[in-house]
Amino acid sequence: QPVARPGIPMNRTSEPFSTLRSAARYVRQFRSKIFVVKLGGELLDDPQLRRNVCAQLAVLWSFSIPLVIVHGGGTGLDSLCETMGLPTEKVAGRRVTPPEVLEAAKMAFKGRLQMDLLADLEGAGVPTVGLSGLDGGLLRAEKRPPVMVDGQMVDFGLVGDVKAVDPALLKHLIAGGYVPVVAPFTADASGQVFNTNADTVAASLAQALGAEKLFFLLAVPGLLRDVKEPSSLVPFADLKDLAVLEGEGVVQGGMRPKVTAAKAALRGGVPAVHLVSGLGQDALLTEVFTNEGSGTMLVANGVPAEGGGA
Repeated sequence: QPVARPGIPMNRTSEPFSTLRSAARYVRQFRSKIFVVKLGGELLDDPQLRRNVCAQLAVLWSFSIPLVIVHGGGTGLDSLCETMGLPTEKVAGRRVTPPEVLEAAKMAFKGRLQMDLLADLEGAGVPTVGLSGLDGGLLRAEKRPPVMVDGQMVDFGLVGDVKAVDPALLKHLIAGGYVPVVAPFTADASGQVFNTNADTVAASLAQALGAEKLFFLLAVPGLLRDVKEPSSLVPFADLKDLAVLEGEGVVQGGMRPKVTAAKAALRGGVPAVHLVSGLGQDALLTEVFTNEGSGTMLVANGVPAEGGGA
């Protein structure tokens, strides 16, 4: 009678390797192709959720899929601002950033939030390097001028719009076997630091790196027709479909900057963008390694190709 190896439970299913064979197709398809993954603050603030996401990212990395991780931290910044008595104002899902809120963002994003994320990734066996858009001239930006949003003129304060990306440092780290973890700060030519929407940062990096996929990990299953009904998930959409959904008012709140960033990435040559739950035990892996997927897959046009959540 066979004896299980120490620490490895016996697999008694009738087809113990069927799942592995199925996943192997996608491993071959995506090996050495860069995935950019954006993590939201809801996932970073919960240690259990954060560790679960890091475990899934470790699986991707172990299959020789290069990763670049971009993190926000809006909920953590909201809490810090409340503690410090600072205003929290958002318009169309984007934060208004006066100077004092920028200082709080520096403390939140490049302090506890990034440190905890780096620690959990390292604990999962992923070698990481913590960065911001200032490192190595990665992201150049200009201060966003007052803009009209939903019929009102809005001054977003010290918020930067990305104007140029130099991915040389990221490519160097990836070639060395490291996973860059990027906080969403940018700077202009004079060295003025800006808060920049992390969704926008992720899309900009995905385009500059020629990424195969861009993922947004969310606190919801994906793009929902009804935000109160998880079963209303939109599994697949192209740019024409997105225009219709936006016209119907489906894209609201914090989903608006994500969809805007996704459209920019698709138009910039990224083959697919995925909106996936960060709450599910293996939602990210299901999206990558099964044809059915778990969230919403977005492409520029046409029908999805087989594989990777298509």
